[in-house]
Amino acid sequence: MNRRHFLHTSAWAAPTLLCRAKTTEPTQILGQGDFRYRQIPGWGVLDKQTPVKNCHGLVEDSQGHIILLTDEVQNNVIVYSPDGKLVSKWGHHFPGAHGLTLVQEDGREVLYLTDTVRHRVFKTTLDGEILQEWGPPTGPPAIKEEDYKPSWTLHDPASGDFYVLDGYGTDHIIHYDSAGKEKKVFGGQAGGITHWGPHGGIFNDQKLLIAMSDQQHLLEVSTDGTLGKKVPLPGGNPRQIFSKENHYFIGHLADNWPADRNSRGFISVLDADFRVVSNIGGTVPKYDNKDALQKMSQQGEVFQHPHDLIVGNDDSLYVAQYASGNTYPLKFERV
Repeated sequence: MNRRHFLHTSAWAAPTLLCRAKTTEPTQILGQGDFRYRQIPGWGVLDKQTPVKNCHGLVEDSQGHIILLTDEVQNNVIVYSPDGKLVSKWGHHFPGAHGLTLVQEDGREVLYLTDTVRHRVFKTTLDGEILQEWGPPTGPPAIKEEDYKPSWTLHDPASGDFYVLDGYGTDHIIHYDSAGKEKKVFGGQAGGITHWGPHGGIFNDQKLLIAMSDQQHLLEVSTDGTLGKKVPLPGGNPRQIFSKENHYFIGHLADNWPADRNSRGFISVLDADFRVVSNIGGTVPKYDNKDALQKMSQQGEVFQHPHDLIVGNDDSLYVAQYASGNTYPLKFERV
């Protein structure tokens, strides 16, 4: 399924000076095998009237616009044209803006965004009208508002049901039906979901495929909470997943996070069998004679801290970064 933490903003204060993203030389090729990319320098950099703090979420709408979610309350949502120019911006009330998902509902596109500071999930139109919002679940188990810090939403395109990851709170997963009615709360540490784990993910093959961040793996979870396959990603720190054409694109916040918060991240590409086939801005993936993936690391300091990513309709790769000096999203063309 195509999907068109953190530390709270108070835990990592981004620099106040607006910085341009570090760019690579136009001839530098990143990645290996069939998934190699070249950065487009300066894409998406805007003037000081449209600032960003942490760039948390990215989606692409049916018109080819790239939509960015940032926790900068001057403009929480920035809409880009494919060539990186400003189309529109909105949002002043999401200080903990974190997860962003685009969903087709009743013949139109809507956005779901999470706010870890306001302890809420919001559904909006593409131009910012709030259609619905959800606070902490009533359970069982019920979650106190101050403990509820939702990180992302995962959506079943067939039923319209969706699942909220309480990734910075209690590590529970909240299941809602297509009308937004709470159905079930599962997971949490009692359900085998490790703290500082569930950050982002997608609905994949009738299961939740969750990026388990500091735990350095992906985790399949059934819709009733049963834990399934674990995909180790040593040296990674997977924050979000994007699926396209039987491949999974994984954004790693850093290669030694949280032990070393100056460590940098990279992007992994996995095939349909969850084998890493390319590391963009990272070392060549290697498996030993027991078919175990060896520790990966960043290479070349291309990225700072990738937090979300999408692959556009033109096959370009777009990356949003957390705690990266107020940098705008990056674009890479496939070569």
